[in-house]
Amino acid sequence: MYKIKFGTDGWRAIIAKEYTVDNLKRVAEATGRWMISKKMSKAVIGYDCRFAGKMFSEVTAEVLGHLGIKVVLSDSFVSTPMVSLAVVKTSSDMGIVITASHNPPSYNGYKLKSSFGGPSIPSEISEVESIIPDNPLGSVKTLSTLKDEGKIEYLDFEQIYLDHVEANFDLDIIRKNVKLAYDAMYGAGQNVIRRLFDNAHLIHCDYNPSFMGRAPEPILRNLPEIGAFLAQDPDYNLGLANDGDADRIGLFDEDGRFVDAHHILLLLLMYMHQYKKLKGKVIVTFSVSDKMEKLAQHYGLTIEVTKIGFKYIAEIMQKEEVLVGGEESGGLAVAGHIPERDGVWIGLVIMEFMAVTGKSLKQLMQDIYDIVGPFDFSRDDLHLTEVKKQSIISHCNQGGIKKIGDMEVLRYENLDGHKYFLPGDKWVMIRPSGTEPVLRVYAQAPDMDQVKKILSLTHEALNAI
Repeated sequence: MYKIKFGTDGWRAIIAKEYTVDNLKRVAEATGRWMISKKMSKAVIGYDCRFAGKMFSEVTAEVLGHLGIKVVLSDSFVSTPMVSLAVVKTSSDMGIVITASHNPPSYNGYKLKSSFGGPSIPSEISEVESIIPDNPLGSVKTLSTLKDEGKIEYLDFEQIYLDHVEANFDLDIIRKNVKLAYDAMYGAGQNVIRRLFDNAHLIHCDYNPSFMGRAPEPILRNLPEIGAFLAQDPDYNLGLANDGDADRIGLFDEDGRFVDAHHILLLLLMYMHQYKKLKGKVIVTFSVSDKMEKLAQHYGLTIEVTKIGFKYIAEIMQKEEVLVGGEESGGLAVAGHIPERDGVWIGLVIMEFMAVTGKSLKQLMQDIYDIVGPFDFSRDDLHLTEVKKQSIISHCNQGGIKKIGDMEVLRYENLDGHKYFLPGDKWVMIRPSGTEPVLRVYAQAPDMDQVKKILSLTHEALNAI
């Protein structure tokens, strides 16, 4: 019996190995029985562009419908934020997304969304996980039977999302001032951007569940085409990339330079507070740049640091007024939208910032640097044996790292990973991935040369363990 565990953001596994129809039925049954125990009766289900997403979503719907849950199914592939918004707009109790987000194409997954339109809180996820049965249900009612019984209906989640965008943005001023290059990474954002910007330059905007063998994570090394295009074509002044389920974001300025999530968070905070005059708490996860703390303090705003995983941010957003929230991996949220990371929505907020100020992304970033100072960031993903990975983590847990190269560790934090602050406004962090067999190494310094040096020295230190 395969033990199903929810990681940082849902259950993810390799298709046809652990991610099978039988195992999916087990998770779906636990979800349905948990809903019934909480007197919940209606769920929304969507899927992204991954292999067999439609089939897996229908299997999930059959199990929930068989248990008596009313199910609203997406009529096509959609982004995760579209599912979360549909939960709110249909007054449903729960949302389920069949997606493995940014994981490699061999994976699929299963995310849970709450009635408020964001990730289910950790305690609820643990409750569902604890009642996953050892074996799947036998025969369940078919989709056609459940439709006849009124237990299943189909809805256009993408149109619901588009209507919401049009009600909240001045698209005319954005279209007038921003000429967009967009890389969907073969993911679920492709159709909505095509409908919003008919003159956008589109990259990887066709249906391809293999993602051409590249993990659909919007980080620099996975996005060679869009930066090169912007560097060569002066007519386009912004590049936007989203991951497989379009809840994460990467940006490129007019010169084709990559703008990572740390910088986007700073831009969001400046726009929401300095220009839109809004207030609220700032929430970031442990791997986010400490420059966010500096900017929040500059504005007199409270900032809180959480464990890694947007679900921790969403939990706070339910209870408090949060202005900006986000994580290093590109999942970001702002006030005025559902408490959910949304790569398309955040892209539109940045476009609006450019449009209303008349400034380029590069100029806006200079405004940020004038306050917090320049910095660069990068991350390496180390694919190690499990024995080596555990040896490194054990060494870190025991306080074994005192220096990185010749740099003394000035301060150490371990909220969720091992973060070492170094002289000269630098830091490095070591943390195992919650969804992949990977050890992540993050680094920040005033420029990229120093970032690369820190990463290289850290690799040497880890290899010696």
